Amino acid sequence: MAQYFNITGASSAAAELTRELLAVGGNVKISRISLTNIHADTKCTVDLYIEKILTGKFYFLKGVELPVGVTLEYENPPFSNRAGEFGLYLKLTKSASETPSVDVILS
Repeated sequence: MAQYFNITGASSAAAELTRELLAVGGNVKISRISLTNIHADTKCTVDLYIEKILTGKFYFLKGVELPVGVTLEYENPPFSNRAGEFGLYLKLTKSASETPSVDVILS
């Protein structure tokens, strides 16, 4: 079953926002990750990564700029979020003074 997220970065002085998309132990199998910049007029920078305690972070995407209205799809991500494995995270970074907004679909 698909999961949907609408993620908007912090509008305060914080330049970054990190959001957990899949928790460790969720045992969810996904075949596609879709990221769409839905901001009206500003690009956004995204990091998409998995993380495991005591093992660290492993990036699928690092510092990727999504232009306005662009969708990026990542197919067949090679990870497991069974118990004791990896969680999936998205980090948005502000560009200038604008607050990034991204739609995420996990299917």
